[in-house]
Amino acid sequence: MHDIRAIRENPQAFDAALARRGDAPVSSELLALDEARRAKILAAETAQADQNKAAKAIGAAKARGDEAEFERLRAEVTEKKTEVAAMQTEAKALDAQLTDKLARIPNLPAEDVPEGKDEADNVEVNRWGTPRTFDFAPKEHFEIAGVIPGMDFETGVKISGARFVVLRGAVARIHRALAQFMLDTHVDENGLTETQTPVLVRDEAMYGTDKLPKFGEDSYQTTNGWWLIPTSEVTLTYSVSGDVLAESDLPIRMTAHTQCFRSEAGSAGKDTSGMLRQHQFEKVEMVSITRPGESDAEQKRMLRCAEGLLEKLGVPYRTVILCTGDMGFGARRTFDIEAWLPGQDTYREISSVSTTGDFQARRMNARFRPEAGGKPEFVHTLNGSGLAVGRCLIAVLENGQNADGSVTLPQVLAPYLGGKCTLSAEGALV
Repeated sequence: MHDIRAIRENPQAFDAALARRGDAPVSSELLALDEARRAKILAAETAQADQNKAAKAIGAAKARGDEAEFERLRAEVTEKKTEVAAMQTEAKALDAQLTDKLARIPNLPAEDVPEGKDEADNVEVNRWGTPRTFDFAPKEHFEIAGVIPGMDFETGVKISGARFVVLRGAVARIHRALAQFMLDTHVDENGLTETQTPVLVRDEAMYGTDKLPKFGEDSYQTTNGWWLIPTSEVTLTYSVSGDVLAESDLPIRMTAHTQCFRSEAGSAGKDTSGMLRQHQFEKVEMVSITRPGESDAEQKRMLRCAEGLLEKLGVPYRTVILCTGDMGFGARRTFDIEAWLPGQDTYREISSVSTTGDFQARRMNARFRPEAGGKPEFVHTLNGSGLAVGRCLIAVLENGQNADGSVTLPQVLAPYLGGKCTLSAEGALV
């Protein structure tokens, strides 16, 4: 959420930053509402002071026996009470209206974010690995002979409908192995704290991590009001809501492996084949809570954590910085890592690593107390996929496929697969 005081100080800069995202200027509307709110608060405070003054005078009038003045002052106090209550109600309504408008405005892009309209304007910043040259036409993951027995879309549809899958046998084990490999790497090598969080959250957690009020249609809500998390960014980040942390506790670095749920609103007809875009999927998430001056360096650190996983797995990838028109609502800057999928002959997103600055921290009032003294300051929050497990499974299967329908799996997964690193054409680990 944005600081109205910063908008007051430089409305032109605020509108200019929004324009980079392709959004219309809103500062004049916000400032008019803010001025009306402040005027109503001042009027209520003035009326309250008049009420207090009249209340004190009542006793004096009573003491000197001036009944007429006593009655006049009592009537004035009653009138002022009604007036103050009405003004306070109006001020509260204006404040709620302003807060709601601020909550629906996206974060301002960092200065180094390239301008653009959509993903075509994203800028590649890194590329690793050389896509394998096949002596046969590579297949998509769901077409590989060894994968077919363990990736059951028909039963997924029967149980739950479109965009669900049932994994079985060796494919299910490889999927689990990937998640364990990611978690172990983050904990043992990257210094993150493994965390197990709920997948059901309250409105406040979704609001604090900028998923509400604007994007409620993208998530699922239960009949008793809980939300199914779209990612554990929500739970990990919101875990510090309302806290005043000691500066010495920062940075806080967490990771979690959870089920994630997305309605995929607006994606009808997109990526309907295979398990690339599902309503229910698993992710290993990274979240960092930092001092303001350290968040840019932390984003680069998190990016390397995610890239390093793909390098260990031997999956070629490229990294792009998202342009202003393709960046998510809450992000100041986002890097996407795109894994090479030979079955599609293209790179596809497997991780997004974003810094939000203090955008989420303001919404959930997460602060730290500087060691040097002074008022508490808002922390900066960052989040990133490390990695999307299902999409990583796709990348590993497609890049490791062989002409006979078997799949050669990365050696780093051997400890999690009983030392077996081949998925046979019949769908067994050998």
